[in-house]
Amino acid sequence: MSQNCQETEQYTKGGKIRLLIRYYKPYKGLFFSDLFFAIIGAAITLVLPLIVRYITGTVVQKPLDEATGEIFRLGILMIVLVVLEMGCNFYIAYFGHMMGAKIEHDMRNEIFGHYQKLSFAFFDNQKVGHLLSRITSDLFDISELLHHGPEDIVISAIKLFGAMAILFAVNPMLACVPLVVILIMLIYALLMNKKMKKAFKENRRRIADINSQIEDSLSGIRVVKSFGNENEEMRKFSAGNDRFVDSKRVSYKYMGIYNSGMGAFSTLITVASLIVGAFLMTTGELVAADLVTFLLYISNCTDPVKKLVNFTEQFQNGYTGYERFLEIMSIAPDIEDKPDALPLRNVKGDVRFEDVSFHYESTKENVLSHVSLQVPAGDYVALVGSSGAGKTTLCSLIPRFYDVSSGAMYLDGKDIRDVKLKDLRDHIGIVQQDVYLFAGTIIENIRYGRPDATDEEVIRAAKAANAHDFIMELSDGYDTDIGQRGVKLSGGQKQRLSIARVFLKNPPILIFDEATSALDNESEKVVQASLEKLAKDRTTFVIAHRLSTIRNAKRILVLNEDGIAEEGTHRELLEKGGIYAHLYEMQF
Repeated sequence: MSQNCQETEQYTKGGKIRLLIRYYKPYKGLFFSDLFFAIIGAAITLVLPLIVRYITGTVVQKPLDEATGEIFRLGILMIVLVVLEMGCNFYIAYFGHMMGAKIEHDMRNEIFGHYQKLSFAFFDNQKVGHLLSRITSDLFDISELLHHGPEDIVISAIKLFGAMAILFAVNPMLACVPLVVILIMLIYALLMNKKMKKAFKENRRRIADINSQIEDSLSGIRVVKSFGNENEEMRKFSAGNDRFVDSKRVSYKYMGIYNSGMGAFSTLITVASLIVGAFLMTTGELVAADLVTFLLYISNCTDPVKKLVNFTEQFQNGYTGYERFLEIMSIAPDIEDKPDALPLRNVKGDVRFEDVSFHYESTKENVLSHVSLQVPAGDYVALVGSSGAGKTTLCSLIPRFYDVSSGAMYLDGKDIRDVKLKDLRDHIGIVQQDVYLFAGTIIENIRYGRPDATDEEVIRAAKAANAHDFIMELSDGYDTDIGQRGVKLSGGQKQRLSIARVFLKNPPILIFDEATSALDNESEKVVQASLEKLAKDRTTFVIAHRLSTIRNAKRILVLNEDGIAEEGTHRELLEKGGIYAHLYEMQF
């Protein structure tokens, strides 16, 4: 974590904006064309009042026929300029937003790809709702900032400085009035920005909490309803929702102070300019046409300020989201390929643990201590022991879901940290107690084992897993939609689909993590038969809760907090009268 903090600190000191700007690079054409049309549109708004000044101050003084013709021509010119401005605004609104959407697409790909690289240790300490918030609402606000930010600044700068330059050319004394008020507005804006930034950051955290609560509650809706705890879930959600409203109350208070102050300053510019202009007219230092011009240009002074009001809110939202984006991106994967990682080919399945110890990041207490174990290719090894003895942890080290704290693990004589991670996991199949099926059809879920498999290969795998018959009894067969996490299927059916997935993958190493412990006796027999067929001629690790499922195992390892306490066949371990015999007596 110290490394992550250092990287985040490094972003803070020097590179955040530079890192953000690099997302424009693939869309330079869109970016510069967006700014070009923003400049043209802003320039048109500066030209129109000058035409009005010319008409009211010069053209109306000409003879009627001459004035009428010139007014007509100037009217057509203004209409053309308005149509051109409309085209510019359309380009900015459509193509500018498309640029923002493409940048959002790129950033979403980047952060989702980064999620895929992070290890179990990261996800053990995260809430799905928080991670989801960073990939949805945060990125939307960032893209809005990247789209609107540059064009708003360019338009505001052109309008503000252009209008002020024209006003000073018309009447320097009167031009000082809006200039003084605008300077005060900028100081006011800077003072409020810090408070708004802090409030918006808190809003982000609160909405992430709500997302997490919703995801947790809806994922477990069956548990909620089975316990009749709808009111309890509503209470927890309401508490989080109330905290969100409290954080919004603070941010809206500052926003209200900010917006109302800026609005008052905008009106003050008009009032002050009108009063000073009226005095100058009484002394003959200002003519009516110039005062009309001033009042028209004042909107060109106040509009940029209002745009900056929106920009500051947008900047706080987008930049806060970007900081949260960087927080995730700065977390380096703790399990990844070495630069010189070797490919893994022709795997036999010989697995060796050499003096392996392991503890989780959150604690220094070892779950496994100095475990040494040799499992030849094709062996069937059962792991038993009380909860917390480290059975699942030991098996999680084989595909490098976690890295060993000390010692080493070897596959066919190669340290698994020296081979490519994808190659390693491609050669390991896992069947878990808690089966995860994706929303979609049966054939899509089985094909997840090997995405390039043909339909015939999928069906063959289903038959090998004893799943084909029940699949064909369903209304749409292999195209049946199974619902979120396979809710439309029974436990035994889901388990057989997960086994079919591994059959399709066809790996030389298997891990069965209490794969039948949640099933009824009838389903267990069917699934057990599928597992035994799958395990044939493969190196197999079985984490067993029901000891009846491993009676025929040639090798049973009994784990406790000190490591491997006992080893032998079912009969040998019963005769020893040790831990295994005690566990067996408790079950039977």
